[in-house]
Formats: sequence, C-alpha cells, structure tokens
Amino acid sequence: MEAVYDEIGTDYAAARHADPRIARAIREALGDATSVLNVGAGSGSYEPEDLDVTAVDPSEEMIRQRPRAAAPCIKGWAEDLPFEDGSFDAALAVLTVHHWSDRARGLREMRRVARKRVVLFTWDPASVDTFWMVVEYLPEVAALDVPRFPTMADLAAILPGVRVKRVPVPRDCEDGFFGAFWARPEAYLDPRVRRGISVFRQLPAAVIERAIERLDADLRSGAWDERHPGLRDAAELDLGYRIVDAELRDEVIGRHA
Repeated sequence: MEAVYDEIGTDYAAARHADPRIARAIREALGDATSVLNVGAGSGSYEPEDLDVTAVDPSEEMIRQRPRAAAPCIKGWAEDLPFEDGSFDAALAVLTVHHWSDRARGLREMRRVARKRVVLFTWDPASVDTFWMVVEYLPEVAALDVPRFPTMADLAAILPGVRVKRVPVPRDCEDGFFGAFWARPEAYLDPRVRRGISVFRQLPAAVIERAIERLDADLRSGAWDERHPGLRDAAELDLGYRIVDAELRDEVIGRHA
C-alpha cells in the first residue's frame, strides 16, 4: 500500500469527523470484541472509545493528525500487518480498502490477525450510478473507483460468513466523505470540503474545475433543484455505502494464506 495520504491527506482531519449514526453501526458490527486493530486508520474517526484499539497506517501525515487522546498508531501497511496471528478480537477498516495496492492480500492479513471478526465500512461499486455527482458532473469517478473498490462478491470470496448491511447516508451527515453532501450540493463548491475527499485530490485538476463550474452554474440557475425535486428534504439516501461483517468462528489463518 502506497502512503497516498502523505500527499493528499494534508488538513484531512479538519474536514473529516465521525458521524454518530455511522459510528453506532460500526460499533454494533464489532459486537463482543474487546480488542480491535484499525487498519488504514487515518485520523481515527471511527475508533470505538470503549474498546482497546490499536491503529496502523502507512502515512506519517495521517498519523501526525491523530488527536493526542487517540489510540496508539503504528506505521505499517495492510498487506503486511506487523502482528502475530489472532492478536485481536476484531480487525476494522473504514473507507480504506480502495487505497491498498493489494486488496486481497490486505483482507487476508486482516483475517489472519483477528480472532472473531473482520468489519469493513466500504462502498459497493455496483451503486456507482446512484449518486448525482457522478452521473451528472464527475463520471470520471466511476473510472477511478469502480476498479479499486472490491465488490461484495469479491469480499465474500475472501472473508467467511459475510453479512452486508446497507448504510444510508443521513441528510445532515457529519462526516465529509464523497457522498456525505448529497442533499447539500453547495458544499462541493467549497475547496475546504473537497480537500477532505480523496477523489477530488486524485483526479486531474482540470476535470474537477470543469465539474465544479457546471455544478455552480446549475445551482445558480436552479437547474439542479429542478432535476432533483425534494432531494434536499429527504432524510437519508442509499449511495452504496456498506458495513461488511465477517465472522471468523475460531478458524486459524496463517500469514498470507
């Protein structure tokens, strides 16, 4: 896994905060785990405060942004976790798998170090056409994200006993990930918001500028609201975000099996 956030993660923590509803869903998925390894932990937004958490991340920039009270964080890569087999009750990964250089290997490593379960908060690429930002303004996101996010079938092929839970994004989502502002389109015009969203840092600047100019024009003219009547008032929207919970059931997995 390349430490991509050393380049694109500056000021990340200022734009990204845990949404309490998503945090509750992640905590429920962790179940009776008492020790958790957070893989690709970043600034640690969704690390449960009531559990014994260890974090690992390859980016010194992201580790630097972790709050003083956050769990200890070790520099390391998902594909080669520096822990013995079965070191934790659970392994957790939050919106990070798509940044790994070898997703299958990283998932097998999570499975190896966890005794009870693996929990992912991820995005289902089958939902690429559900978000107006992609369909109407940034179709380039599909070319970027669809190949790098594992499908639910991909995950089930590596992780045993997979259960998938829909996580609709609330209208007033407190996190700042890509789909968080589906009902607040003006937010995407703010460079500070875009700095906290990886796709805006990874696509060419000219592509982003063109998309934002079109969105700005449609908001000024009222065209966006005409195409999306009532969307601003909807309570939540399913954009393909999912919690994937794999129960390991006391199996033993060796390194890189």
